[in-house]
Amino acid sequence: MLSFVAFHDGVEPATEQGGWPLRHAHMFGADDVPVQSDIRVAEVRKGRGGVSLIRCEKRSGESAGLSLQFPVTIEGGSVGSVVILQTCLLPERERPYLLSLELARHRLMLVLNKLEDWAMFDLPANDPAMQMFEQARRAFTEALVAHAEGGGGGGRNAGAGEVPYTAEADRLARRALALAVTAGEMLTQAQARAQFAKRMSGELASAAARIAAPPNAITNHEAAESRSALLGTVGVILPTPPQIGVSINPEVFGPAMQKAVALCADFVCMPMRWVDMEPTEGKYLFGKTDRWIEWAVRQARLPIVGGPIVDFRKGCVPEWLYIWEHDYETLRELVYEHVKNLVTRYRRTVGTWTVVSGLHVASNFALSFEQVMDLTRLVVMVVRKLQPGAKVQVQIDQPWGEYFADSTRAVPPLMYAEMVGQAGVNPDLFALRVEMGQPEQGRGTRDLMAFSAMLDRFAALEKPLSIAAISAPSRPADADSMGLDAQMDPGYWRAPWSPQTQVEWMTAFLGVAASKPYVHSVCWHELYEPAKPAPADSKFDGLVDASGHSKPSLWRLAEIRQAMRNRQSPLGLPAMPAVGSL
Repeated sequence: MLSFVAFHDGVEPATEQGGWPLRHAHMFGADDVPVQSDIRVAEVRKGRGGVSLIRCEKRSGESAGLSLQFPVTIEGGSVGSVVILQTCLLPERERPYLLSLELARHRLMLVLNKLEDWAMFDLPANDPAMQMFEQARRAFTEALVAHAEGGGGGGRNAGAGEVPYTAEADRLARRALALAVTAGEMLTQAQARAQFAKRMSGELASAAARIAAPPNAITNHEAAESRSALLGTVGVILPTPPQIGVSINPEVFGPAMQKAVALCADFVCMPMRWVDMEPTEGKYLFGKTDRWIEWAVRQARLPIVGGPIVDFRKGCVPEWLYIWEHDYETLRELVYEHVKNLVTRYRRTVGTWTVVSGLHVASNFALSFEQVMDLTRLVVMVVRKLQPGAKVQVQIDQPWGEYFADSTRAVPPLMYAEMVGQAGVNPDLFALRVEMGQPEQGRGTRDLMAFSAMLDRFAALEKPLSIAAISAPSRPADADSMGLDAQMDPGYWRAPWSPQTQVEWMTAFLGVAASKPYVHSVCWHELYEPAKPAPADSKFDGLVDASGHSKPSLWRLAEIRQAMRNRQSPLGLPAMPAVGSL
């Protein structure tokens, strides 16, 4: 068993029982794969300076780590971000670990690893990011010293009221964590700017082409130069710049929405949820989707990405389909007919299909691993047969994989993607769904370095990636009024969610994604924000609000698109004030 001491410093509100607010918590093992465990809070001491003990019990005795939501405090004690962080892999022991210290230890390790991965160890000592990182290391050392001076002995039982750490050690560890997170984000942005410039100049694509050439086609000097140019890159190198798209809610159609799409998008994504396309078995409703596709093809002349065609999330499937949930053969036939009907109708207009989404999560339909792989293979095969010239992408939902800690049927996201490749399915792209700031599993907020590191892990698949759905809200979701789980509070990035925070998040995260040479395209999750979103919809992440007024994020997405057309990094865009409606 692992246990952690968590000090309450007055920043994070305690639960009704006075304990640590345990949110988005799960344990993980090797390769960051989540493991099933029981995580609970045992109160030690109440009050503003209270202390809680977090106990983590897992089935195996192997080293494991803890991932959970934690406030990142800045100088002065105020909260800068509330994000999901993790510890290193830790061995079991009787004495509890200090939570803030272990979170800081992992973040320092992650920064060192990414400095090596990105070949950035030649940064000068006076670089602001490196200076902040050195401050973080010094603060971590001070926390270790204060932790040792706190004594307490390895045999003390914190559950009985003894705390083997001092509040000073926790304060210093929190400072080290905040400095390390900030330094990591600064380094991530610096690496993104440098890599974006190389991508836009064609340097990376040229170097990759020379490396792939026959050995006798280039000199040793040219080969050495090419390897040097590719140092710090992973995955495939795409020769084209990334495209910016937006997902459209087919329910809303009109001149204002059309103008918004033309302003900010290189392509449009039509969701085509099964519940909307075939609400009654055998009776399709194509009208709302048809009018958008006709406008995009004939007037706007924008490419179209269709799908996901098969998405079993709650709110995406019609009620009548649940009858066949436990009859896989019938379900398979229904999926086959549905895919055939959609692709046959839209194969002249849709150039890229998102064929399946989130089957690996197994959050709604009880499918076995074999059935998940069979459905993936089936849908790809049908699309390939009916529209050989179309691009096919398989969508990975919840790419950090927290869901796997709670489900025996689910498949870890990276493992699912690897199995798809090994099974001969061979999609053209893997698509990632990254929605932060939403009060539900898998949608918690993470920082820039965690986002960049996650993309690099999927780049190892040696397939182009599309960020097929990315978003953050313009205001917090009220869990109580919306019937949501308060324990799924998603946190926030640098400041509580607001239109301005949404703009800053969009600029930073899309800037990092666009810099990756293996990222084919980036699509903002939703153009229009309905007054009453469906269960599968994200909350308050639209570019246009329910009253039809454009948000600052619409104009910022247009600026990002234009910046990339000018081969400039979105990270160089200035802060923008709020603007009026269309």
